[in-house]
Amino acid sequence: MFSRYKKKILISVTFGAIIFLGFSIYADFDKLIKTFGEFDWIYFPLILALSFGNYIIRFYKWEYYRKLLNIDLKPKASFLIFFATFVMSVTPGKMGELLKSYLVREENGTPLSRSAPIIIAERLTDFISVVLLCIAGAFVFDYGKGIIIGVGLFFIGGVVLISSRRTSLAIISYLEKIKFLSKFAHKFHEAYESIYALVKLKPLIIATVVSAAAWFCECLGLYVILRVYSTFTHIDVSLMSAVFIYGFSTIVGSIAMLPGGLGVTEASLTGLMVLLKIPKDVSVASTFIIRVATLWFAVLLGVIAVYFYQRYSHKELEKIEMGSEEI
Repeated sequence: MFSRYKKKILISVTFGAIIFLGFSIYADFDKLIKTFGEFDWIYFPLILALSFGNYIIRFYKWEYYRKLLNIDLKPKASFLIFFATFVMSVTPGKMGELLKSYLVREENGTPLSRSAPIIIAERLTDFISVVLLCIAGAFVFDYGKGIIIGVGLFFIGGVVLISSRRTSLAIISYLEKIKFLSKFAHKFHEAYESIYALVKLKPLIIATVVSAAAWFCECLGLYVILRVYSTFTHIDVSLMSAVFIYGFSTIVGSIAMLPGGLGVTEASLTGLMVLLKIPKDVSVASTFIIRVATLWFAVLLGVIAVYFYQRYSHKELEKIEMGSEEI
């Protein structure tokens, strides 16, 4: 299962290099290199720490959901499984996050239909929290309101639909009548019971607040970068601006369904900064610093976690395959 993603990850790395080349040409390569050199790199560990704070906070959300569904895992195994998934951050639509469910199944036999809904709930609360973080900025800067409100309503609508047992069970009953889906009927019911438990009002509020704190850490990372550059470029960017830029770009990159939002997220980050009168070279440099500190840092942590998970579990991820009973 894991081996087939290796090529996709390498392709994403190559695509990321091409994007860097394209943006370098846009910003004037020599000027961009000078701008990178002018950045006070003593702040880079702080930016990485803020990104790591995002991951740790989201890990506790994963733990909250896991315990809510009574999925038993040793703390060390749970930690390594959560972080191992980051190696899949550059897979299309983050479908690689299903690795979490496969590894949980390897550890204790929990079927995917029971654990995979955690991934859905994580994405639901991530989107809702990021919408809440940047919606004020959308109105202040009068930009992207339609996209942000539309995304927010879409995911809130999803929560409302899932929360309606009558409607959801009616949909499942309809799916059971489709011949090639009928054999998975019991899995649809099990998956629904899991996701239903996760989107009840209390878990939904708790997870959304936790998600907002997590994503605010990365927004703060961008703010630190811009503040460092403001000391010699005379740019004036508020915390609200940084939160809006990062939050909006994260949403746009996610709905694009590209590996890690590559290309779309970078374009949005740079475009919004230029729109706020930040010089092109500073905008592009800031974009790549924050992307290295978030996306590529996460992939690196994922590689490390995979290594330690394999040592801990004595299992080779290369040998983990989708069972015939999976959907």
